[in-house]
Amino acid sequence: MKTKQFIFIILAIIFLGCSKEKQTNRAAVKMQDFVVNIAQYARSFDSDFIIVPQNGVELAFQDLDPNEGEHPAYMLAVNGFGVEELFYKGGYSPDYERLALLRKLQKSRKILVSEYVGNDADIADALHRNYSEGFICFPRSNDNYNYLKIPDTIPYPNSMDILTLSQAQNYLYFIDTEFFLSRGGVIDAIARTDFDLIIIDLFFNETEWTAEEINQLKRKANGGQRIVLSYINIGAAEKCRYYWQGDWYQHLPSWMKKEYEGYHDEYWVEFWDPEWQKIIYGNDHSYIKKIIDAGFDGAYLDNVEAYYFLYHDE
Repeated sequence: MKTKQFIFIILAIIFLGCSKEKQTNRAAVKMQDFVVNIAQYARSFDSDFIIVPQNGVELAFQDLDPNEGEHPAYMLAVNGFGVEELFYKGGYSPDYERLALLRKLQKSRKILVSEYVGNDADIADALHRNYSEGFICFPRSNDNYNYLKIPDTIPYPNSMDILTLSQAQNYLYFIDTEFFLSRGGVIDAIARTDFDLIIIDLFFNETEWTAEEINQLKRKANGGQRIVLSYINIGAAEKCRYYWQGDWYQHLPSWMKKEYEGYHDEYWVEFWDPEWQKIIYGNDHSYIKKIIDAGFDGAYLDNVEAYYFLYHDE
C-alpha cells in the first residue's frame, strides 16, 4: 500500500510540474502578444513611441528558447530591454543565464540594467561590468532600493542630444517621489541633472503629470535633449492606482490571482483578461493613453514576467 501511495505521489508531482510548464508557456505567448498590442496601439498615435519591457528577457525568443531564434513581432515591438540585478543582488551575484541572453540581444537593442549594490564600494565594479558588456547601468544602494533618490553621480555624462534610445549613455530610474513635497520640487530636481534617459511614474500623488511638465524634463541641465519614459506595471494590479475599484477591497476580480510576495498592495493578474487589457491600453481612459497624452516618449513595462509568477512561487 505504501509503495502504491508513493508512486501515486510521484506521478502527481510529475503531472503538476508538466501542467505548470504548459500553463507557463501558454501565458508567455499571451504576454508576447500583450506587449506587441500595446506597442501597436501606442504607435498609432506616435510612430516613434518607445517600448522597454523590464525583466522576462526570454520573451524575446521563440518558445522562450534562444536556440529557436528571436520572436520577430516581439522584437519589432520593443526598443530595448530593462533588467534588474544582473551582476549584483545586494552582493556580487552574477546571473550568467540572463547575461548570455542579453549578449545576444544587445547587438540590436539597448540594454538597461538596474543593479542593487548593497555596498557603495562596489558601485564602480557594477558600472564597469555593465559598460564593458555595452549595457547602460543604474546602480542603486541600500537607501535607494525602491528608486526614490536621484544620485549625484552620472556615468558617462554628455551634452549630446539623445533622440533615440540607442544613443543613451546613462539613465535615471526614479519612480518613488515620497521625499518630495511638491510637483515643482520633483521637476526642478530632475531638470538639474544631465541624465540621458529618465524613467519616472505617470503620477505624482495620484495626479498625472501634464504634457507641459514632462516637456520641461526633456532638456538636460547642460542643454542637450533627452528621453523621458513612463513606468507602468502591466503584470500586476496595484491598490494605489486610479483604476482600483472600491469593491475590489472586499472581492477581487477573478482575473486578479494572487498576492505579489513582498508587495502586499499588489496582485499578479491574468493579463490576457479583457478587463485588465482595457485598463492598460486601447481606449481614451487606458493607462497607455494617459502616458501618451502626458507627452512621454515611451513606456517602461514592468512585470512582464507575470507569465511565470502566476504559476510559480517567487
